[in-house]
Amino acid sequence: MTGSTEAVPLERLEYIHLHKTAALLEASVVIGAIIGGGSDDQIERLRKYARSIGLLFQVVDDILDVTKSSEELGKTAGKDLASDKTTYPKLLGLEKSREFAEKLLSDAKEQLADFDKEKAAPLLYLANYIAYRQN
Repeated sequence: MTGSTEAVPLERLEYIHLHKTAALLEASVVIGAIIGGGSDDQIERLRKYARSIGLLFQVVDDILDVTKSSEELGKTAGKDLASDKTTYPKLLGLEKSREFAEKLLSDAKEQLADFDKEKAAPLLYLANYIAYRQN
Protein backbone atom coordinates (compact mmCIF):
# COMPACT_ATOMS: atom_id res chain seq x y z
CA MET A 1 0.00 0.00 0.00
CA THR A 2 2.97 2.31 0.49
CA GLY A 3 3.26 4.82 -2.31
CA SER A 4 -0.18 3.98 -3.65
CA THR A 5 -2.75 6.68 -4.27
CA GLU A 6 -5.57 4.12 -4.05
CA ALA A 7 -7.69 4.71 -0.97
CA VAL A 8 -7.85 1.95 1.60
CA PRO A 9 -11.21 1.79 3.37
CA LEU A 10 -11.32 2.17 7.15
CA GLU A 11 -12.45 -1.46 7.58
CA ARG A 12 -9.36 -2.68 5.69
CA LEU A 13 -7.04 -0.49 7.76
CA GLU A 14 -8.57 -1.87 10.96
CA TYR A 15 -8.27 -5.43 9.61
CA ILE A 16 -4.56 -4.89 8.92
CA HIS A 17 -3.87 -3.54 12.40
CA LEU A 18 -5.96 -6.21 14.14
CA HIS A 19 -3.93 -8.88 12.37
CA LYS A 20 -0.60 -7.18 13.01
CA THR A 21 -0.01 -5.17 16.20
CA ALA A 22 -3.19 -6.24 17.98
CA ALA A 23 -2.55 -9.93 17.26
CA LEU A 24 0.87 -9.73 18.94
CA LEU A 25 -0.58 -8.13 22.05
CA GLU A 26 -3.55 -10.49 22.03
CA ALA A 27 -1.31 -13.55 21.94
CA SER A 28 0.78 -12.28 24.85
CA VAL A 29 -2.19 -11.35 27.00
CA VAL A 30 -4.24 -14.48 26.26
CA ILE A 31 -1.29 -16.81 26.89
CA GLY A 32 -0.78 -15.12 30.25
CA ALA A 33 -4.47 -15.51 31.06
CA ILE A 34 -4.44 -19.20 30.15
CA ILE A 35 -1.27 -19.91 32.12
CA GLY A 36 -2.72 -17.93 35.03
CA GLY A 37 -5.81 -20.16 35.08
CA GLY A 38 -8.28 -17.58 33.83
CA SER A 39 -11.87 -18.60 33.18
CA ASP A 40 -13.25 -18.54 29.63
CA ASP A 41 -14.98 -15.23 30.41
CA GLN A 42 -11.77 -13.71 31.79
CA ILE A 43 -9.78 -14.87 28.78
CA GLU A 44 -12.34 -13.36 26.42
CA ARG A 45 -12.30 -10.06 28.31
CA LEU A 46 -8.53 -9.98 28.14
CA ARG A 47 -8.65 -10.82 24.43
CA LYS A 48 -10.93 -7.81 23.85
CA TYR A 49 -8.65 -5.65 26.02
CA ALA A 50 -5.62 -6.64 23.95
CA ARG A 51 -7.37 -6.00 20.64
CA SER A 52 -8.37 -2.54 21.89
CA ILE A 53 -4.86 -1.59 22.97
CA GLY A 54 -3.41 -3.02 19.76
CA LEU A 55 -5.60 -0.75 17.65
CA LEU A 56 -4.97 2.06 20.13
CA PHE A 57 -1.22 1.72 19.58
CA GLN A 58 -1.67 2.16 15.83
CA VAL A 59 -4.09 5.07 16.10
CA VAL A 60 -1.77 6.90 18.51
CA ASP A 61 1.21 6.13 16.26
CA ASP A 62 -0.63 7.66 13.30
CA ILE A 63 -1.59 10.73 15.35
CA LEU A 64 1.96 11.23 16.59
CA ASP A 65 3.28 10.99 13.03
CA VAL A 66 1.30 14.09 12.05
CA THR A 67 1.54 16.07 15.30
CA LYS A 68 5.14 15.63 16.48
CA SER A 69 8.51 16.60 15.08
CA SER A 70 11.17 14.09 14.05
CA GLU A 71 13.20 15.15 17.07
CA GLU A 72 10.27 14.52 19.45
CA LEU A 73 9.48 11.14 17.87
CA GLY A 74 13.03 9.89 17.52
CA LYS A 75 12.13 8.89 13.95
CA THR A 76 11.13 10.68 10.77
CA ALA A 77 7.88 12.55 11.36
CA GLY A 78 5.43 12.87 8.51
CA LYS A 79 6.79 9.76 6.80
CA ASP A 80 3.29 8.25 6.51
CA LEU A 81 1.94 11.38 4.82
CA ALA A 82 4.94 11.66 2.50
CA SER A 83 4.55 8.03 1.39
CA ASP A 84 0.75 8.45 1.01
CA LYS A 85 0.22 5.69 3.56
CA THR A 86 -3.33 5.13 4.72
CA THR A 87 -3.62 6.21 8.34
CA TYR A 88 -6.42 6.95 10.77
CA PRO A 89 -5.94 10.74 10.54
CA LYS A 90 -5.99 10.50 6.75
CA LEU A 91 -9.28 8.58 6.80
CA LEU A 92 -10.99 10.11 9.83
CA GLY A 93 -9.25 13.42 10.36
CA LEU A 94 -7.17 14.27 13.42
CA GLU A 95 -10.04 15.06 15.82
CA LYS A 96 -12.02 11.89 14.99
CA SER A 97 -8.81 9.86 15.31
CA ARG A 98 -8.30 11.28 18.80
CA GLU A 99 -11.92 10.44 19.67
CA PHE A 100 -11.40 6.89 18.36
CA ALA A 101 -8.27 6.56 20.52
CA GLU A 102 -10.25 7.69 23.58
CA LYS A 103 -12.95 5.12 22.81
CA LEU A 104 -10.40 2.32 22.42
CA LEU A 105 -8.82 3.26 25.76
CA SER A 106 -12.24 3.33 27.40
CA ASP A 107 -13.13 -0.06 25.87
CA ALA A 108 -9.84 -1.56 27.11
CA LYS A 109 -10.40 -0.25 30.64
CA GLU A 110 -13.97 -1.53 30.61
CA GLN A 111 -12.71 -5.06 29.92
CA LEU A 112 -10.54 -4.84 33.06
CA ALA A 113 -13.31 -3.52 35.33
CA ASP A 114 -14.30 -6.91 36.83
CA PHE A 115 -10.75 -8.00 37.62
CA ASP A 116 -9.00 -7.54 40.95
CA LYS A 117 -7.73 -3.95 40.75
CA GLU A 118 -4.28 -4.79 42.04
CA LYS A 119 -3.81 -7.67 39.61
CA ALA A 120 -5.14 -5.64 36.67
CA ALA A 121 -2.97 -2.60 37.49
CA PRO A 122 -0.11 -3.52 35.09
CA LEU A 123 -2.59 -3.95 32.22
CA LEU A 124 -4.24 -0.64 33.06
CA TYR A 125 -0.80 0.99 33.16
CA LEU A 126 0.03 -0.48 29.75
CA ALA A 127 -3.20 0.85 28.23
CA ASN A 128 -2.56 4.33 29.63
CA TYR A 129 1.07 4.24 28.51
CA ILE A 130 0.02 3.38 24.95
CA ALA A 131 -2.67 6.06 24.92
CA TYR A 132 -0.57 8.87 26.32
CA ARG A 133 2.88 8.14 24.92
CA GLN A 134 4.60 11.00 23.13
CA ASN A 135 6.88 9.05 20.82
